[in-house]
Amino acid sequence: MDNLIRLNIKGISYSQTQTGAYALILEENVGGRKLPIIIGSFEAQSIALALEKDINPPRPLTHDLFVSLGKEFHLNVDSIYIYKLEDGVFYSNIVFLNEDGNRAEIDSRTSDAIALAVRFNAPIYAYENVVEKAGIHLDVIEEEENIRRAANNFEDDLDILAGLENDLSDVNEYEGWTKSELESEMEKAVKNEDYELAARLRDQIDNMGN
Repeated sequence: MDNLIRLNIKGISYSQTQTGAYALILEENVGGRKLPIIIGSFEAQSIALALEKDINPPRPLTHDLFVSLGKEFHLNVDSIYIYKLEDGVFYSNIVFLNEDGNRAEIDSRTSDAIALAVRFNAPIYAYENVVEKAGIHLDVIEEEENIRRAANNFEDDLDILAGLENDLSDVNEYEGWTKSELESEMEKAVKNEDYELAARLRDQIDNMGN
């Protein structure tokens, strides 16, 4: 896997500005860069539950259903990789292997790919150019506590999770800001552990170009 960087899940941070939005924090295996990826409430809870393993929903989640299908038809997730970042959206592929060793790659939303990677104990990768483009240095994240809180909140949100969608606003409140102003605001967001805001500011800076 040339030019691929191994990533680990560092934590899940609640959005302080948008209802139903979370920041999934991925950290490179070697180095200090972290990738905040904005995901919806359902995907955040699904990932948190898979990581926590102490809370079981009364019925299988969609990602649990994929695991059952994989076991039934002898399919395994070999790995997932994030291959592109465009307009603030991360693009990913899931690499499947069957019992004969045949390999297939399927396009997937990054949040779904990671939810399956956790359940199949599959490694998560990103191309180096994606990490270069999207990676930022963040302070230590209390990942275990955040994951536990997200998992525990699942029971309270169970009745509404099935209908939730990732409803991120297209309104850019930072239009007209200079690059230095955005960078300063991003530093403040990082210090306040508002990683969802830091990610949006990072994307705004990236869209401004050099």
